[in-house]
Amino acid sequence: MDAKRLESLPLFRDLSRKERDQISRWTDEVDVPAGYHLLDQGRLPHEFFVLEKGTAAVMKDGEHVADLGPGDFFGEIAIMEQDRRTASVIANEPVTAIVMLRRDFETMAGVMPHVAEQIHAAIRERLQR
Repeated sequence: MDAKRLESLPLFRDLSRKERDQISRWTDEVDVPAGYHLLDQGRLPHEFFVLEKGTAAVMKDGEHVADLGPGDFFGEIAIMEQDRRTASVIANEPVTAIVMLRRDFETMAGVMPHVAEQIHAAIRERLQR
């Protein structure tokens, strides 16, 4: 993953170049077609995603609850709360996403607590909806 591309994503924008370089080593890029299930509700968590291009729908108990676009992230709740996926996320169109495996996400949260706090704030907001 090219660290320079991470600058365009709000979650990573304010990080130092050194921090973005480290995150780039923990991440990969995936391209998926429209209709692809990035996450399925009830499954165990294995990765965290940040959308770089495209849009996706968030479905909970078969109901559409939100739309995600470039810069939005997902998959963090189940990882941080040590639980199963709380919703499904399905690509509405071709999507490019930055993906981080659970072990790397947990390392990042420990090494970069300011990023972890941004993610925790998003979790609190999402769980209040």
